[in-house]
Amino acid sequence: MTLGVIGKKLGMTQVFDEQGLAIPVTVIKVDPIVVTQVKTVKTDGYDAIQVGTISAKEKHLTKAQIGHFKKNKLENFRYLQEFRIDNPQDYQVGQAIEVSVLDKIEKVDVTGISIGKGFQGTVKRWNFSRGPMAHGSKNHREPGSIGAGTTPSRVIKGKRMAGNMGNERVTVTKLKLVKIDAENSLILIKGSVPGPEGKLVTIKPSRTKWN
Repeated sequence: MTLGVIGKKLGMTQVFDEQGLAIPVTVIKVDPIVVTQVKTVKTDGYDAIQVGTISAKEKHLTKAQIGHFKKNKLENFRYLQEFRIDNPQDYQVGQAIEVSVLDKIEKVDVTGISIGKGFQGTVKRWNFSRGPMAHGSKNHREPGSIGAGTTPSRVIKGKRMAGNMGNERVTVTKLKLVKIDAENSLILIKGSVPGPEGKLVTIKPSRTKWN
């Protein structure tokens, strides 16, 4: 139930701390996000604010989105997202939220879409052991049995099998916020974050139960 920011992952580099130790960091470019809608328990059943980022042309939006922005006298945004908060009454439509909301925050949770790796077999996707590599073996990287016969006469749901790997919503928690460069709207976070370079990620203060 906290407010965060949305940024674009630029890549990784390293910085040096006061002791001269190299710290691997991910660099995230954070553009100001604009409040596009305020939701409360009375109007929508829950407390939240909707924010938009990255300007867009009308041809890239639906009629519903265009009408939503015109109704609130806002410019068009390509991406919309909600943040569940406890005090939506403190925000107004059109208000800009800067990276400064993360000041004095030590740990953050970063959410993004992981890098897609396409259709993969069980060895790569689930770390299955392979079969014998001898000449006579007919099972090098096959999955093996996927269930019993007559009973239960079906494959159990959730069976780990070959399929699409990656391209999933992933949240990495309790990452150290190394530095905020407000002048250049950059955030440096220790370690790696989900997703390829150039994609958007959501950064929020780490939740209490994970601390």
